[in-house]
Amino acid sequence: MSHGDPVISIVVAVFNGAPTLQRCIDSVARQTYPHKELVVIDGGSNDGTVDVLKANQQTIAYWVSEPDRGIYQAWNKALAQTHGDWVCFLGADDYLWEARVLERMAPHLASALPATRVVYGQVALVNESGTVLSSFGKPWPELRPAFLRGDALNIHQAMFHHRSLFENRGTFDESFRIAGDYDLLLRELREGRAEFVPCLVAGMQHGGVSSNPASKMTTIREIMRAMQRNGLTPPAGLRVAWLRAVAHAWLYRVAGGHVSGAVADGYRSLTGKSRLWTSTGK
Repeated sequence: MSHGDPVISIVVAVFNGAPTLQRCIDSVARQTYPHKELVVIDGGSNDGTVDVLKANQQTIAYWVSEPDRGIYQAWNKALAQTHGDWVCFLGADDYLWEARVLERMAPHLASALPATRVVYGQVALVNESGTVLSSFGKPWPELRPAFLRGDALNIHQAMFHHRSLFENRGTFDESFRIAGDYDLLLRELREGRAEFVPCLVAGMQHGGVSSNPASKMTTIREIMRAMQRNGLTPPAGLRVAWLRAVAHAWLYRVAGGHVSGAVADGYRSLTGKSRLWTSTGK
């Protein structure tokens, strides 16, 4: 493969993701860029996911279905099976936005080294009907300060990691449940740099594990742990966010998802953010 044609590996981790997995696979299969591969690691699903994988074997370079300890073990297992110069990680609820995404990103990947080993675009947060609720992804000078203060960025679906990053920084720490990608990026980007490409790379369906109110507490705790192990001091604002997550999770248990979502969205509206849990998409 020539320097101008980097091979891109798309890694998908899935567990009981049959309702959305086909959309994800189709989004990779329809890419106009030819130098790509798809690797899928299933955690031992029992909902028909394996049937979807078998039906798409001609599209998938490698897949396996067996119990694992979570998304980061799945991603690490996938890394051992990939052959690409660059790797992008998706979940079964995610999908590449349109057919020319990889074609548009490839020239930037080809020219990024040696200065940059992380290249990223934008992610659209969508509801079940595909309506865009919000989008993420800004130039690195704008994102870097927040990233170093504990913002996990919410754009891993739009990130392309050069293989040398894992060779030099190590793979994902499997002791994390949710913030293992943030920990990995801190190893690389605390002192390094990332390159932003103004391209909508992926759609992310709202409702994944990190958007669960009960998971917010775990996310923030793990972000603080990742910061400390990488020599950063978690700011007071993270502890305030943890207290808000505790309140949201408590309200969710007591009053149910609709009420807690309405309260959370009321707070988001007051702070100038888009509604997530009670958005109608209309």
